[in-house]
Formats: sequence, structure tokens, C-alpha cells
Amino acid sequence: MRLDPVTLRSRFPALDRQQGGRPVVWADGPGGTQVPESVIDAMSGVLHRGVSNHGGYFSASAESDSLHENARSAVADLLGSSPTEIAFGQNMTSMTFALSRAIGKTWSEGDEVVVTRLDHDANVTPWVLAARDAGATIRFVDIDVETATLDLESLESSVGPQTKLVALPAASNAVGSLVDVARGAAIGHSAGALVFVDAVHYTPHGPVDVRAFDCDFLVASAYKFFGPHTGILFGKHDLLERFDAYRLRPAPSESPGKWETGTQSFESLAGVIAAIDYLASIGASLTESGRSIGSRRGDLMTAMAATRQYEQMLSRRFLEGVARIPSVRVYGVTKGDPLERTPTFGISVDGVHPDRVAAAFGAEGIFVWSGDYYAVEPIAALGVADTGGLVRIGFVHYNLPEEVDRVIEALERIAG
Repeated sequence: MRLDPVTLRSRFPALDRQQGGRPVVWADGPGGTQVPESVIDAMSGVLHRGVSNHGGYFSASAESDSLHENARSAVADLLGSSPTEIAFGQNMTSMTFALSRAIGKTWSEGDEVVVTRLDHDANVTPWVLAARDAGATIRFVDIDVETATLDLESLESSVGPQTKLVALPAASNAVGSLVDVARGAAIGHSAGALVFVDAVHYTPHGPVDVRAFDCDFLVASAYKFFGPHTGILFGKHDLLERFDAYRLRPAPSESPGKWETGTQSFESLAGVIAAIDYLASIGASLTESGRSIGSRRGDLMTAMAATRQYEQMLSRRFLEGVARIPSVRVYGVTKGDPLERTPTFGISVDGVHPDRVAAAFGAEGIFVWSGDYYAVEPIAALGVADTGGLVRIGFVHYNLPEEVDRVIEALERIAG
């Protein structure tokens, strides 16, 4: 059975929004997705019932303890890890800064840290600053400018005996390019380095398996996969234990709790569980019986495989439409079967500033982004930083083929 976006859309209240008497097109998924009703209900339900902090000898506190552990289990199912390897925080950026500061304390002059020119700045600057403070050297992995993909030969040449950590994206938030994370991790591990993966952009678009990736750490953000604004950190348990987290004295001294600064947002954790259960429900609906196969992890893998297949169709439809507009350039992967990309497109229109393009789309009720979207390195590497960056158009599984067509039609008018 194939994914049915029309049925799924009915579960998202925000998709009913209109502008000028027409439904809006949410083509801004890379900047954050909308949420299903079940996520809203889960979050408001916690606040409606009442919630108390951890560690109390009464029912409301015990419920928050249970909620926290259930959220770890849900995320572990999403990522293919153990619940003891999952920590939560305000967002991916704050968690990466916390980990980089802790790991950076173990570096010294002569050590090397490898980052890429394909990544969001939240997987670059935290490591650059940690290396600076330790006196370590930063090495950048280049991209293939023609395809906007990571140059794995550049990665191999950047890694050496002094490399302590390799930071990689699973997919580019700027142009949608996928990265062979397992190969990248193998290259890093061959030199004895730790491997840190930014999966924020990738997670809503395909199955995540930290064991298959063989990464040491991985970060994600629930608001990119139909949940609330909560950051997620996976770390191999022995590594989370090894490093000394910056924490308050009464805070837990064991992992994963020692990586969670202060009181967590319990209502957001309820939303995280609901978002993952929503994704699992897609997988369950795709079985022959229309019911769960008995494993949330299995349902999630089914759902994300179907999501990727459906989004491949959206990507091809978009690329075929753009190819008819001579003044529009698409940066990134445009050929291949399967397409090694997510349905996220960085484009430019000859002679028109990206902000003007985005504003023209917005006036027609089509929501897109312009600029660098914190992808400072790829925008510079592609040579468009001085001209305002790119226009980013991105789709997820609740987008329809007709919406892709509407984006193309608007783009034809704007380019003309």
C-alpha cells in the first residue's frame, strides 16, 4: 500500500489555513513542519491535567517521571537506539554546544576536528569554538559544487591520526543532498575519531538507524518531524558516561540525565511521543491488515520507507517543472534513481533577489524561505552568499502533487 497524503492531511489543522480565499501551500517544511491534532491534544492534555516536577512523592510527579521515560523509549524506537542513550534539551543547537564544550575539554594543541561545508552552522560553529578554546585545528571537508554533495574524497584526505572528531550532516538543510553517513562514519572511525551526525533535516524524510550509521552521536529536532520544539541527542551510552557534562550539583551524575540541563518541558515531551506515534500509525496503516505489526520501531521503518518513496515522486515532479523555466537554477542533485536528496530545493532566479522571490511567493499564499537558513558554509561554497543566498522550497509527506504544480506555476510568473 502507498502513503495516502489526502487522508493524512486531515489530521493537520494548520493545513486548513487560507489566504486570499485559497488554501496556503506550506512549502517551508525544512524550517519546521506543522503538527497533527494528536500532538496538540497530547501537549494540551498534560497542561490540562496538571504536571509537577520530577522526584516528588505524589502522583503528578510520578506522571512526569513516567512521561520522561516514555519519551526516551519513543525516540529510541525512532532512531534505533536504547532509551538510556537519549537525552532532551531546548533545541539541537543548545545540545550540540553542550556536548562540544564537554568533548572539547579533552582536546589539546595538535588535535584536529573535521567539519563540512555542507552543514547547518549548528554542526560547524560549536566545534570550531571548542577547537579554538582547546588550541586544536579545524579542517573543512569540501563539497562538489556541481551537485552540492559532500566530497567523500575530501573527507578521506581531511581525516588523519590527529583527528579527534568528525561532524557530518545526514542531509543538507540548504539543498537537500543526502550523505552516505555509514561511509563517513567508517572514514572517521578508521582514524580513531568520534563521529557526530546532524540528522535534523533528514529525520522527517527517511528511516534513521544509528546502529547502521555506526555514529557515536546524533542530533535531531522534533519540530522538524511533526512535533514540538524539543532537541534530541543520541549518544552511545559509554560515551555519554565518559565525558563530563556541565551540570548543576543536584543534577543527575549518570547518563542520560546528566546531559539534560534544568527541568524539561513535560508538555513538549508528550508532544514528541505523539509525533512519533503519529509516524508509527502511518506504518501500521500500510500493512495488509491495516494494523500495527506489533513493534513501534517496525511501524516507523515502514512509514519512513513509504514517506521516502512518496517524496521521491514530489521531487521528480518539482524538478520536471523547474526544468521548463530557463531562468531558474536548481542547486543540488537533479538526476538519479533513486534521487539522492530530500524534497528540499535551493533555487535562484536570474536577476531577482531571493528575498523578492520569497515575498512574491508569500503574496500568493505559498510559504518558502530565502537567505542562508543558517547553512552558512554551503551558501558560501556555492558562491551565492553575496547575492542574498537562495530561495528554499521544501516539501514533506503532507504536501500534494497539486501543490507542487502550484509552486511551479507561481515560479513561472515570478521568473517571467
